[in-house]
Amino acid sequence: MKITNDGRKLALDQRLINDMLPDNESSKAATCVGKAFEIWEQTKEQKSTQLIFCDLSTPKGDGTFNVYEDIKNKLVEKGVPPEEIAFIHEANTEIRKAELFGKVRSGQVRFLLGSTQKMGAGTNVQDRLIALHHLDVPWRPSDIEQQEGRILRQGNLNPKVKIFRYVTEGTFDSYSWQLIENKQKFIGQIMTSKSPVRSCEDVDEAALTYAEVKALATGNPYIKEKMDLDIQVSKLKLMKGNHTSQKYKLEDNIAKHYPQQIAILKERISGMEADIQTAKANLPADKEQFLMKVGDKFYTDKKEAGAALVEMCKEMKTVNVPATIGEYAGFKMAVSFDSFNHKFVMNLKGQLSHNLEVGSDPLGNIARINHALESMPKQLAEAQTKLETVERQLETAKVEVTKPFAQEAELAEKLERLSALNALLNMDEKGDDALGMDDAPEEENEGQETSGHDVQKPGQEETISKRPEMEEKAANIPIPYPVENARHDYTVENGNPQGFKLAASMADKPVQRTSLKEKLEAFKVKAAGGDADKTIPKKAKEKAETL
Repeated sequence: MKITNDGRKLALDQRLINDMLPDNESSKAATCVGKAFEIWEQTKEQKSTQLIFCDLSTPKGDGTFNVYEDIKNKLVEKGVPPEEIAFIHEANTEIRKAELFGKVRSGQVRFLLGSTQKMGAGTNVQDRLIALHHLDVPWRPSDIEQQEGRILRQGNLNPKVKIFRYVTEGTFDSYSWQLIENKQKFIGQIMTSKSPVRSCEDVDEAALTYAEVKALATGNPYIKEKMDLDIQVSKLKLMKGNHTSQKYKLEDNIAKHYPQQIAILKERISGMEADIQTAKANLPADKEQFLMKVGDKFYTDKKEAGAALVEMCKEMKTVNVPATIGEYAGFKMAVSFDSFNHKFVMNLKGQLSHNLEVGSDPLGNIARINHALESMPKQLAEAQTKLETVERQLETAKVEVTKPFAQEAELAEKLERLSALNALLNMDEKGDDALGMDDAPEEENEGQETSGHDVQKPGQEETISKRPEMEEKAANIPIPYPVENARHDYTVENGNPQGFKLAASMADKPVQRTSLKEKLEAFKVKAAGGDADKTIPKKAKEKAETL
């Protein structure tokens, strides 16, 4: 995690590693100030405003170097009034925050700097926003959405806005933006239903493995291919997992679920056919003729029979327990009180049970009983159709369960390629070995000392004369470049529409590998005025790796 954080700091400004290192005119802060000041001058009349996001190096107020103060000082040096520059961290109460937001909306404050956490959701200052600057890379796609949601929203008076992303070539920025892109692709496929993948994982903060640090620090050209393959293989593995789960479900349906459904439906069809025959045999052909037994009495009048049913219901003393109260058309009639729905329910019992509600209308009760008997042929047809459907599903399942995973060959091919890339990039190695720390013989490292942040030993004094020497030694630091992304008038600088650039060595050109850990140690020694070359062990030989 420390190496990861140091790498991110180095991509932002080398003075975050050691504040005695020189300022670089091509640093992210300097490049951002140049762009921001240019826009400030062009929009003086409109009083357009700008947001600058930076999650690292927030102002602590303890006198240590931070990017926020550095940007403010550079803007003031160019001629921006200090009162037009504000930090979101200064508004530490809701009242102060509301006052600050009002000044930004009115154009009194032209520059507002802040982090995603403090200047993300809830920051409504869009009225005059003309540009937004990303100085570093957040961990989640949702963080970028929150940042850019401050400027891309209703209420902005500017029809066109600009979004800048600053990337330091050959540093952790390349990896970080690639990580964000891969996460967003994965999430987007699920949210838009363009992929059968049913789950994904988004981590709040991810420390790079030592092997990934080594691959990135050496500028290996295969790192992007590996990251793309990681996503593709993960997707294919999830798809194969879904296929396997579906296969288990089909096997369960074939062995248990479908046979049970078929048996139940056949039993229902048989019972329905028997009840239809019972009704035909007992119902008179003339519908005006009627005979019903209620209690011990037979009724030939429908209204009287219906009224007798209502009286029998009123005399019931049990709840949720059926009581036989008579017979009709060869079916026994049992009534119970449904305490949950507060109503009486009649059950016509033949081979099957046919339920209906008993109401207070005598003739209505008789009509519902006749309707229950007359609807049996329709219910029989529905049961037969469902049986045919389940039998077809059973046959289809027997065919589908034998099919292999359709993309098995593609998965195997990508796994083989990924394994080869991992071997080339030493991704299967751990610890110092994966960082290339074992390339130097032990005897060459004996007696050597590398200093951390506390580079000055007792008795030593730093003099101003060392500054030119430090600047000369730090001449080869990474140079950032901005990517301009105007959402409504899309333009991209440096010909790079992805917003990032990977520094890569050709596969057939041997390169001297230097791990990021070694580079960081070298910067620390440079700050102390030592010989940085001694801190990087010489390789026994240069390795030319091809794949």
